[in-house]
This record gives sequence, C-alpha cells and structure tokens, in this order.
Amino acid sequence: LEREKESERASVETAAEHERILREIESTDTNCIGPTLRSVYDGEEHGVFMGKLDGRIRSHDRDIERMCNHHFQGFVDSITELLKVRGEAHKLKSQVTETDRRLQQDGKGLMASMEELRQCRIQQKNIASTIDKLQMCLPVLEMYSKLQEQMEAKRYYPALRTLGQLEQTCLPRAGQYRFCGLMADSTPLLRSQIRDTAMTHLRDFLESIRKHSDRLGETAIKQAQVQRSLDSSTSVHPRALIGRRIRKELSLGAGTESNGQGGSPLSEQDSGILDVEDDEEEEEEEIPGAQDLVDFSPVYRCLHIYTVLGLRDVFENYYRKQRRKQARLALQPQSNMVPLCRFFVVEDHILHTTQGLVNTAYVDELWELALSKTIAALRTHSSYCDDPDLVLDLKNLIVLFADTLQGYGFPVSQLFELMLEMRDQYGEILLKKWTQTFRQILDQDNYSPIPVATEQEYKNYTSQFPLQDPELDKAAFPKKLPFSELVPRVYCQIKEFIYACLKYSEDLHLSSTEVDDMIRKSTNLLLTRTLSHCLQNAIKKRNVGLPELVQVIINSSHLEQACTFLEEFISNLTNVPPDTANSTQLYGTSTFKDTRHAAEAEIYTNLNAKIDQFLQLADYDWTTAAQGGGAMTPSDYLTDLITFLQSTFTVLTNLPGKVAQTACMSVCKHISNSLLQLLLDPDVRSISIGALHQVNTDLLQCESFARAGPVTGYQGDTLILAFSDLRQLLDLFTQWDWSSYLADYGRTTSRYVRVNPHTALLLLDKSRSTMFAQFRKTDRDRQKLIDAVIRQLRTLIAQQQA
Repeated sequence: LEREKESERASVETAAEHERILREIESTDTNCIGPTLRSVYDGEEHGVFMGKLDGRIRSHDRDIERMCNHHFQGFVDSITELLKVRGEAHKLKSQVTETDRRLQQDGKGLMASMEELRQCRIQQKNIASTIDKLQMCLPVLEMYSKLQEQMEAKRYYPALRTLGQLEQTCLPRAGQYRFCGLMADSTPLLRSQIRDTAMTHLRDFLESIRKHSDRLGETAIKQAQVQRSLDSSTSVHPRALIGRRIRKELSLGAGTESNGQGGSPLSEQDSGILDVEDDEEEEEEEIPGAQDLVDFSPVYRCLHIYTVLGLRDVFENYYRKQRRKQARLALQPQSNMVPLCRFFVVEDHILHTTQGLVNTAYVDELWELALSKTIAALRTHSSYCDDPDLVLDLKNLIVLFADTLQGYGFPVSQLFELMLEMRDQYGEILLKKWTQTFRQILDQDNYSPIPVATEQEYKNYTSQFPLQDPELDKAAFPKKLPFSELVPRVYCQIKEFIYACLKYSEDLHLSSTEVDDMIRKSTNLLLTRTLSHCLQNAIKKRNVGLPELVQVIINSSHLEQACTFLEEFISNLTNVPPDTANSTQLYGTSTFKDTRHAAEAEIYTNLNAKIDQFLQLADYDWTTAAQGGGAMTPSDYLTDLITFLQSTFTVLTNLPGKVAQTACMSVCKHISNSLLQLLLDPDVRSISIGALHQVNTDLLQCESFARAGPVTGYQGDTLILAFSDLRQLLDLFTQWDWSSYLADYGRTTSRYVRVNPHTALLLLDKSRSTMFAQFRKTDRDRQKLIDAVIRQLRTLIAQQQA
C-alpha cells in the first residue's frame, strides 16, 4: 500500500514537472529551450513526456482548426470582391495611359520653354553672384592699392592700420581667391618692413638725441636759471612751472613735426600726450626754448606701430635698454651735466606723453643710478679742488642742475646734501686762502701807529675800521691812530671772508637762520684757528721786539672791540638778530684775548731773557772780605740792567695799566729769583760775608728802582714785595739775627717769615768755611753758635718734611 502511495505521489510529481516543462517550451525562446529538453532526457520518463507532448500538439491543432473554420467565409468574400476590382483596375490603367500620352504630347512645347527659362535663370544667378564677388573683392583691391600708396609715401602707421583692416576685414569677406592668398602671404613681409623701418627711425632718433641735442639740456638749465630770477610771489612755485611748460611745449612741437612728416596720428588720444596745464596756465606767456630742439615723432610713431603689431613689450624693453646705455654714456667722467640734464628732460617728456613706454619706476631707477654716480664723481672732483672760485662755480652748476630737474619732479635732496658737504670743504679752502692773506698782512705790517695828516685820511681809515674814540676825533691834525695798518686790513679781510661764505649759501634754499649759523661758524673758525694761529706765529718770531709786541697787544684790543660790529655786520647780511635763541656767537673776544695774553707772555719772556743776558755779566768775588766802614757801590751789570729797565718801561707806557704792572712785577721777581739762584748755585762752594754785602748793595739798588715807580698803578711798596724773599735772607745773614729767626719761626709776624730753613742751611754751609777761618783764633764761641744753628735748621727741615 505504501508502495502504491509512493508510486502515486511520484507519478503526480512527474506529471507536474512535465506540465512545467511544457509551459516553458511554449513560453520560452527557442534559443533557450536546450536546457529544458536536457532535463527531460536526463530523466527516465522520456516516453511519458513524449506522450504528453503529442497530446499537447493535438490540442493546439484542434484550436487552429476551429479558428480557421470560423474565419473561412470572410476570406472567400474578400477574394470575390478582389476579383471584381481587377477588371475596373484594367479600365483605369487604360484611361491613365491614354491621358499620359496626350499630356506628354501636349507638354513638349512647355518643357522646351521651361528649359529655356531655367537656363536664363541660371545665367541671372551667375551674373548676380559674380557682381557680389566683385563687390567683395573690390574693397580688397582698393585697400591693397591704398596700402601700396601709403608704403611708398612712408606713412607707415596709416599703412599698418590699413594692413590690419585688409587682413582682418576685407580678405575674410573676399573668400578663397588666388590673389587673396598672395596678399595674405605678403602681409607678414609688409609688417616686418614697417617694423624695421620704424625701428630704424627710432635708432636715428636715439643717435641724434645723443649727439646733437646738447642744446636741450642747456636750454632747460637756462630756463631754470631765468625762472629762478622771477618773482617768488607767484601763486604756483616757479620751479614747478618749468617742467610743465617745457613738457607742454615739447608736446606741441612734437605733434606738429609728426603731422608734417606723414600724418601719423599724434593727437592726444592716439599718441598718449597728456594735457599737463590747466586753462590759466595756457594763458600764461610761454617761455621760448626747448620744444623746438627735439622731434619726438619717431618715438611716438614706433610706439604706435609696435603697439598695433602686439610687440609693445619688445619696443619698451628695447627703448629702455638703449636709454640705459645712453644714461651710462652721459655719466662718463669726461661728460658734464648738460647731457645728463638733457637725458632726463627727454625721459620726463616721454613719461608724460606716452602711456606706459616708460614708467615712474623705470625713470626713478635711472635717476637713482645717475644721481649716485654723479654725486660720487662730484665728490671726487671737488676733493681735488683748492680754488674757492672753482668750488663756487661747481656749486652754482650743481644748483642749476638740481633746480632744473627738481622742476621736472626728480628728487634732488641728495644733491643739496652734497653741496652742504662741499660747504665744509669750501670753508677749509677759504681758511687756507685767508691764512696766506693774514700772513702777508702780518709780514707787511710795520707794527707802528698809523700817522694821519688830513681829515680825508682819517675818514678813510675810520670807514674801514669802526674806531670809537671821541678824544681822538677831537684831536688836531696831524695825529696818530693807536693801531697799526694791520687792524683795518685784517678787519676788512674778515668781512671779505664773510662775503665769500655768503656767496656759497646763495640759492641753496636755506633759511636765514641756517645761513646765519653757517657764516658765524665759519667766521669762528677763521678767528679761532686761522687768524689766531697767524698771530701766534707772528708773536713767536725771533725778530719781534718789545715795541712790536706792545703794538700787537694794542691791535688785539682794538680787534676785540670790533667783534661787536662784526656781529652786527653778519646780522645785517642775514637779517637774523644777534640775540636770537640758539644763535652762534662769535669767539673773536676770546681769540684776541688769547693773542693779547700770548703777546703779554712773550713780553715777560723777552724781558726775562734780556735780564738773564745782563745777569750773565755778573762777576761776584764770593771770597772777598767785608769792607770796613766804607759804602759799597752797585755792580756795573746791575746798573746797566736798571737803565735798560727804565727805558723799557717808558716804552710800555702805551700798554694797558695791568699789562705794564704785571710786566714790572714779573721783572722784579725774576731779578730777585736770579740773584737768589746765584747765591745757591752749586758751583759756588763758599760765600764770604763781603760777597753777601755786595749782593745786598745790588739788592738795595733794585729796591730803589722799585720804589721809584717805573710804572703807575702800584700802591705803596707793593712792587718791593717782589724782593722780600731775598731781602729777608740777606738781612738774616748780614745782621746775624739767628736768635730771632729761630725763636719766631712759624709765626706770621716773624721778621723772616719768607726765609726757608733749607735755603738758609745751604747758604750757611757755604759761608761757614770762610767764617771758620776768621773765628778759629778770635771767637770759638761763635763757631759753636753756628753749629747749634745748623742743628736747629736741620730739625726745622725734618719737621717740614714730616
């Protein structure tokens, strides 16, 4: 039973599987039926499946048969109707064929007419097309003919524009014709020819402006010089108008020349020329000059041509390279400032009349290069210059150069800084020149008061030197001026030096205070270094005697008094009051004081040297015995010395009181010290009491000279105090007053307060040997006293040293 159930179940599954396969066969594409059939053959129910397949085929056949039977009557009806239509179709074909035959017969004439009409229309179309093509080609031919005429007339810029129109507009419209191809092939050659010709003209321009346009720089400099002299009250700064006027004139001149040379479009729009002046400036009177000297049209023309050719960068680079070379040529050492000025005038004009050919950075770069090399060359050349006039000429040239280019907007502050450096060098050159002048004046001076015989002579001297002496004004002629010829000559030379300093400060655009400060500093150098050095050298000369030294002191005093007038003189020149804050004061007062002090010191030195000469004649007998009861006479050398001093101080009466008093005191001190040094001379080993009495006699003579008052101004015995050291020492020995000296030593009231123990000991040692020879037989006690005095003096010396 189970087996039956299983076989039934298997048969049901097999039937379902076969049904599925049949559906797949019915619904699946024949290309994909292979796997389905393979599954049938792979199984064991092939025969069963084939039976089912046959049954299915028979079922479909029955369906087809039923469908055909259903539609068969309609198909038969249709065939019957179609047969009826065939007869009618034969009739219609016969009628159409006949109609076509008659139509063909009747349309032969019409076809002939239509063919003729067609041929006529074709001819009309060809004629119209030919006319159109000719109309398109004629502008090309006309444009090319115009191009040839412009090329022959050397009107290259219009030719280039014509060539552009021909190539961009006319040729593309004309079409592909052989002559158009030839024209198109020739356009690069024409462009190259125009470019080369324009470049040739530019090279000619650059060569011409390098060789033959020096007048442009000269004219620009002259215009700056003329403009500088105009009224500075103009509302617009004069220097700012120079560049604008020249630029405008150059622009107008360039445009006229260009149009005259072939019609290049050099209007403001085409050439890049800018209107650099407003309406008011156009109404101003034009300054004739530089605009007629240079024709800039080759530059504009070449710029336009290269711009149209798309080679503006090439042209700009070439132009700038060539101008840089010319700038270096203008900066050669043998060149002057005119080519350099001309160069930058041209570049400034190109900068303002073209759009981008040169720019501000390029011009500034060239200017910095030129300025640095120019300043270096000027600094080098000026350092070798030793003539102040040449330095002034160089300064004026630099000022004109700076003013000219400053008018075009170039920074020139470094040039003015250079001129301030040159000002110091100029001052040094002036000082050297005035050194020779002062030396010549000092060498030619006679160091004597100036005799004046007439009123006119007196006025001449007082006009040269500000002498303020009412008593001398009232004195009768003939009379003498207190100073020598040196004073007015030196004073006038100082004023000339001030004028020379003022010349350099002109046109440097300095304020009055700066000019005043510069002149005062230079004048101070003249006084404190040059004049002072010359006066010191004149004082130190060996052949200058006391009268000359006295005159030097007098001259210095008057020059010192004149310094106030020099202050006023400088203030009048600079319009700066002398009492202005931070104003430099003249050092003339201290300078002439130093000179006077040097002359006074030289007087003291000369007098002391003369005294030394007299003292060299002193011939004391240091071992002579004392004269009993008889008065001793002064030494001959001292008598002569006193006579010399009396005559000398007569000459010194012209000196100021303090100078004569100081000289007299210095002489007396020097005599006293010299006599003391004679006593203390190491070569003098022994001195007798008689020799001391002789020295005392000479000292009395000197004191008598001092009491006589060789110069006025001393009160009481002030002058005699110069001999007090020697007087107290000699009194101590000649009076043998040792007890008082030792008892009162150290007291201000001591009679021998100026006697030094060391000096007393030295002199006592020298005189002891002669005293021993006298006391050995008569007075042994005095010898013991001398020994005791020596011991006490040594004790005092030891206390001083401690």
